[in-house]
Amino acid sequence: MPPESRLQVGIDVPWVTSWSEEAISGVAACPSVDGELAIQQVERPGVGRPLYSKNHLFRQRRSVREMLCPMCGEATPEGDRWTQTGQWTTAGHYRAHGLGGWLPAAMTDDQTLLGLGAVAPLHKACAERSLTQCPHLRSMADKDLKPFPAAWIVAPMRVAPNPGAVGARPAITFLWLIGVQPS
Repeated sequence: MPPESRLQVGIDVPWVTSWSEEAISGVAACPSVDGELAIQQVERPGVGRPLYSKNHLFRQRRSVREMLCPMCGEATPEGDRWTQTGQWTTAGHYRAHGLGGWLPAAMTDDQTLLGLGAVAPLHKACAERSLTQCPHLRSMADKDLKPFPAAWIVAPMRVAPNPGAVGARPAITFLWLIGVQPS
């Protein structure tokens, strides 16, 4: 096994980042999604090399469910939840792209939403530090930090089993977030 990295998890490398020694290990019931079937991944943060822009599946699901900062892994309290990558959109946009099943039926197409993707909110200090250290974030056209909405929808992203697999069911890979702005 490769030695532990000199890079520090939560400081030099986001807590949610996968490492080269954290292989996918199968499908099983997972506490991060209330015991539903989910893709499992070995837990060895800091061992090997970081796989930037590739979230560790269990840590990503925990970050969304528990509102943990993807950078440091600590809880984000109300009032200190920010997004770097969220994009303003509408419910109609989600429906037009076949993702309306995640939204309440009564939500109108003009309802403003913040498309957050798989990224849970960060502390403001962590978000600002990330913007200075991460080449991907530095290259984004929109670098404005946006406050994380007080309401959100969590949507499980699933992968279908291999064709012909007997008794297999879809499994959750990661959780998707949609911020809901008050009307």
